[in-house]
Amino acid sequence: MSVERVPYAGIATRAVALAADVAIAQVIVFAGGAVIALVGSLIGGFDIDTTFERVIAGIAWALVVGTYFILFWSTTGQTPGMRAMGLRVLAADGRPPGGLRSALRLVGLGLAIIPLGAGFLPVLVDDRRRALQDFMAGTVVLYDVTTDPRTRSPSPA
Repeated sequence: MSVERVPYAGIATRAVALAADVAIAQVIVFAGGAVIALVGSLIGGFDIDTTFERVIAGIAWALVVGTYFILFWSTTGQTPGMRAMGLRVLAADGRPPGGLRSALRLVGLGLAIIPLGAGFLPVLVDDRRRALQDFMAGTVVLYDVTTDPRTRSPSPA
């Protein structure tokens, strides 16, 4: 009789997935900014030169990046970067975290990054490999067992 262990995701795989997601989110922000700049150049001068305009641009960036993560986590339980790495985030009930839990997880992610990434260190010692955002939101990150890790394609059921 063998005991099957739950495949909790490690720090390196999670880091690669997060880096890919940040890159994708930044491309979305830059593309949106390029469209706004193009429209602004067609209708007249459009410069971000006051503090107010810079604050608005920063808020827009935070909204786009936040929406990216919250939307993917709450609907499918995985972002495109997590999907590429074969990862999935789940709540305690085994389903993708809802919108509120995903928003809390995003806040936790920001707090985990701020102190030089120290919020990710619990992954190295926790038995379920949870980081600060997972503790805050009550989630875990697993290797997606519905995907064959060698081919990243659905495994036969």
